[in-house]
Amino acid sequence: MATDPHALIRLARECLDRSYAPYSRFHVAAAVVDDSGRVFTGVNVENISYGLSMCAERVAIFSAVAAGARRIAALAVTGSGADLLSPCGACRQVLAEFAAPDVVVWCDAPGEPHRWTVSELLPHGFAASRLGKP
Repeated sequence: MATDPHALIRLARECLDRSYAPYSRFHVAAAVVDDSGRVFTGVNVENISYGLSMCAERVAIFSAVAAGARRIAALAVTGSGADLLSPCGACRQVLAEFAAPDVVVWCDAPGEPHRWTVSELLPHGFAASRLGKP
């Protein structure tokens, strides 16, 4: 699963209609695979107080963590109304917490999915190693 971007994007697309985006009308869904091969999905959930909204990528990652995952092996993201989207800065930092720098992030795009690695999306991310942590 982690190496099949089309399957992972398909799983994200399947939950896109569950997104709660009454304010922006920009619906986003994500799917993550943990290092055990389990798949978790998430959708963006907006709030009238925008700072309380949650991105699909973080919902999927936090769902994986709540189920016991500690390492993410791949992530795919899709959305409505954009030819190519990528995780926001907050999602990139959360992804860096739970994924190695070489983990692939697949972004839905017309034609073939676009591929980035975590380190390409967040080249100088804040990491535990900067605090002297393993």
